[in-house]
This record gives sequence, C-alpha cells and structure tokens, in this order.
Amino acid sequence: MSDFAYIFPGQGAQFVGMGKELADTYESARAVFQEIDDALSEKFSSLIWEGSEEDLKLTANTQPALMAVSLAAARALEVEFGIKIADAKYVAGHSLGEYSALAAAGSLSVGDAAKLLRFRGESMQKAVPAGEGAMAALLGATIEQAEDACKAASETGVCEVANDNAPGQVVISGSKAAVEKATEWARENGIKKAVLLPVSAPFHCSLMQPAADAMSEALANVALVAPSVPVYANVTAAPVSDPETIRQLLVEQVTATVRWRESVENMAGEGITSMIECGAGKVLTVMNRRTVKAINGKTLGTPADLDAYVEALKSN
Repeated sequence: MSDFAYIFPGQGAQFVGMGKELADTYESARAVFQEIDDALSEKFSSLIWEGSEEDLKLTANTQPALMAVSLAAARALEVEFGIKIADAKYVAGHSLGEYSALAAAGSLSVGDAAKLLRFRGESMQKAVPAGEGAMAALLGATIEQAEDACKAASETGVCEVANDNAPGQVVISGSKAAVEKATEWARENGIKKAVLLPVSAPFHCSLMQPAADAMSEALANVALVAPSVPVYANVTAAPVSDPETIRQLLVEQVTATVRWRESVENMAGEGITSMIECGAGKVLTVMNRRTVKAINGKTLGTPADLDAYVEALKSN
C-alpha cells in the first residue's frame, strides 16, 4: 500500500510569478493555466505571473491562483512523467487547498474549482465589513490554550480557533475587539507570541456564515464525483470519498476550524511516511515537520523540483 500523500497549500503561500516556470517548461502545465483563464473569462495567468502583489493578495484572486499552480504541478507530474496522483494513499489540502486536492484527484473539474474559489474568495470578503474582523497567530500555544484565549474574549464578541496548523502554531479568528482581547489574554498567560495577521477578513469562524450559505448554493450546482484517492477533510481530519459528504464538508469548511495538525498526525498514524507538497512554496512541509518529525517532506513547485522528485523515485 502507498505510504505517501500529495498535499496542496492554502493562502499565504502565494507570490507573483509562481508557476511561470512550470508553464514555460511543460505544455501540460500551460494547459491548466489556459483552462483557468477560460473558466474565469480573463487572462488570469497574467495576474499571477506579472500582476501586482496587492492584486494577488486579494482573496478572490489568491484562492484560484494558488489552485492553478498546484494543479499545474500535479498535471505535469502525471502527463510529463507518468506519475499518477491516484497512486498516493491520500490527498489533502489546507483550506482552499482542499479544492486543489479534489481537482487533482478528479472529483471536481479544474474550471469548476477555479470558479468556486473565485466565488468563495468574493463571498468571504463580503461576509464581514472591512475592519470589523481580525485574525491572530498564537505562537507557542497549544490548541487548549488557544481555546481558553477565545473563551476569555467571548464576552467581547466572536472569537474562535480558525487554524490548528502545527504544535505551537494556532490561529484565531473573529470580531476585531474580541481577537485583540484574546491576544492580550494570551500574552498575560505565558503564550510566547500573539500577533495580529494582515488579512482582509476573519476566515474560518462563525462570522463567515453568509459565505458558507453562498457556497452551499454554489456547490449545489457543481458536478462532484468520487475522487480517485480519498481526500483528508479539513473539517473532520479524516478521509472522505463520498461526493455528497465532500459537498457538505466544503460548506462547513468556510466556518469550521482547519484541523491540519490532526490531519497530519492521523495520516502518519495510518502509515504515511512522505508528504509531497504540490504548488507554491513550502509552508505545509515546514509545518508538517513540526507536527511529525519523521514525515519526509518534498515540494513540487518548479521543474527542478519535479526532476529531483522523479529521479529520487527512480533510485528507490
């Protein structure tokens, strides 16, 4: 049985120019960007490769852009090198990366994934007026300490755990006043560092319910099939293959905690020894190392990465 998983990054991994080398080198990667340009009815690839950092950082652009790069890497791996995503035991993605994982595993078309992520980004941005929400990273905190910080701030407003990323890296989300109060509590109670994040909306908390409702409608009209390999869901930190369950979990994901640390621990517990990150950067690879030191991490974001990965497979 396969002892590896393909994983797909989420927001924060983006940079202008990402994926350009893949498109320049591989026709199959270039075709992915063309599919996404066609789906969004714009020259979206130009924004990714030559646009401004400010434009790329807009959530409605960041989400489909990161998916585009992830899928370009996955497609090149399959078409150019004959290595199938379905050969893995699992796929998984961090927040928006779950859409990348589903598209890579054939559950969702690339065009539909792009349109859904554009809409998801727009809906999340609209859910809370600018300046009213906030997110903060609690560094050095356990999940229990983060929950205590949220509880201490709950009288001030909504404050919830948004991302349980790795040991000592938990992100909270909610109304600005409540998140600020939680960061004060964290500093007073021995948490190493509590920093507000430069984000445009409070993702993965109950304030995102309007966006979840919008996504429920959007997802109802999209064709989903069983993925070629089970997808680890952010909401449950467990594998899922049933299309209707996937559909429901994607709706819940908008307001629920991203349970990445547990997902990595659970996959390791099921025999996964390698996690290969498809797409921009190496954010997940770094986090995973903090979670399970024995996990072997590789990144596939450039042609050089793909060549090195394929060579390593041949020598094993």
